[in-house]
Amino acid sequence: MSSFQPNPNQPNTLPPDYFDAVYQANADPWGFETSSYEREKYATTLAALPRDQYADGFEIGCSLGVLTQQLAPRCHHLLAVDVAQAALDKARQRCASLPQVEFQQLQLPNDYPLSRSFDLILLSEVGYYWSPEDLLRASQQILHTLRPGGHLLLVHWTPPVHDYPLTGDAVHDFFLNLTTPGGPLRHLKSQRHATYRLDLFEAVESR
Repeated sequence: MSSFQPNPNQPNTLPPDYFDAVYQANADPWGFETSSYEREKYATTLAALPRDQYADGFEIGCSLGVLTQQLAPRCHHLLAVDVAQAALDKARQRCASLPQVEFQQLQLPNDYPLSRSFDLILLSEVGYYWSPEDLLRASQQILHTLRPGGHLLLVHWTPPVHDYPLTGDAVHDFFLNLTTPGGPLRHLKSQRHATYRLDLFEAVESR
C-alpha cells in the first residue's frame, strides 16, 4: 500500500452534514426499501458470501438497515454503523427483534472501531464517499481488523456521480491492487452487473 500517493487536489470525503441533508429531504433517498434494483442487489450480495455463518460481522454504512436485517441471520454478532442519525433510528426500529445486531453512529475512517476484529466486513455503497486519502486509511484499518481467513465483500454502484470523490470502480480497483503476490488479500470472486460490481476478498492467513 505504500506506493499509493493521495493527491491533495482530490475532493474531500463527503461530510456528515451531506448525509443529514439527504435524509432530511427524503427518508429513503436511494430507494432501499422499495427498489427492485436494490432487492436484486441485496440477494446477489448475500449469495456471494461463502459461509452460512460468521462469528463477527461488520457492515460499514448500514443506512436504513434493509440489508442489515437480511445479513443478521448469517452472523452471531453484527456491528452495523452509519454516519447519519436519522438512518440509524430507522435501522434500529427495523432490526429491533434481532438481538445480535449492534448499531453505532460512527464516521469512518476517523471513528473506526480498531479494538474490534471481524471475520466478515461488508463495504457496500460507501467507498466512493471517501477521498483517496481516507480510502487508504480505511483500507489499512479494514486489514487491521479483518481476521486471517476472514472475508471482505465490496459492492458499489459504478456510474460516476458528480458529488462523489471516487467511483465504485476506483474503490474496487484499489483493493484489487492489494492482491498481488505477498499482498494482504486474496481475490475470490468478481461480478460486474449493468450498474454495480461486486468483489470478494479473503485475508491472507500468514500476513
